[in-house]
Amino acid sequence: MGLPGLPEEGELGWQADALCAQTDPEAFFPEKGGSTRDAKKVCSACTVRAQCLEYALANDERFGIWGGLSERERRRLRKRAL
Repeated sequence: MGLPGLPEEGELGWQADALCAQTDPEAFFPEKGGSTRDAKKVCSACTVRAQCLEYALANDERFGIWGGLSERERRRLRKRAL
């Protein structure tokens, strides 16, 4: 059991294997209208991409590239799922 307010080890354990953790975080949170190409390229080679996207959808992440998708792309994905 984890500490109150902190995620369980297994819940976010995938983050330890995330390629984005080894790169410039700025690429994953581009300025409005900025390119998402570099971040998506990193995501495409990441072994935990599915877990990352699942986390972003479950937690309604509004900013940044998660699981290879932008906020707009995740919003579209949620609408199609309804």
